[in-house]
Amino acid sequence: MRTTPLPDGPADFPRVVVVMGVAGTGKTTIGPLVAEALGAPYAEGDDFHPAANVAKMSAGIPLDDEDRAPWLDAIGQWAHGRAGLGGVVSSSALKRIYRDRLRAAAPGVVFLHLTGDRELIERRMRARQGHFMPTALLDSQFATLQPLREDEAGVAVDVSGTPEEITARAVAALRRLPH
Repeated sequence: MRTTPLPDGPADFPRVVVVMGVAGTGKTTIGPLVAEALGAPYAEGDDFHPAANVAKMSAGIPLDDEDRAPWLDAIGQWAHGRAGLGGVVSSSALKRIYRDRLRAAAPGVVFLHLTGDRELIERRMRARQGHFMPTALLDSQFATLQPLREDEAGVAVDVSGTPEEITARAVAALRRLPH
């Protein structure tokens, strides 16, 4: 599993942030940058997928709720272990029930929903190399997506701009969340 090393001291944002959004929004790029800015470790959500999930997605077959359950549980365990310490983990967390499952495992998690124009996201997906998620699954991702609701702790940040600009907006929005 790809994780960044733990910082020397406690994170200055002692909550677990789940970086969510459809494939291609930049979770793997923005997640580590947000973690660094918050002084927290980062865990790559794709690394929590069982091999069967990766094989299914690589074949262009969307995952169903049953496929996602062990993946979400593994992410939830990681988040639970970081409760009160801070951390950042990526997970598409496209449906409310997925986010509810993560919240049940790790109460207090907050969500950073990376959002963007479908055309921009598809261009970014086509430009990346060696990723198992084909652009053919982007429509299913958008069809599944249930954006954050007002009663969910989190923020939505547009992914237009440079990674540094997106990160700055994300960190500022996270810091404005009530504790």
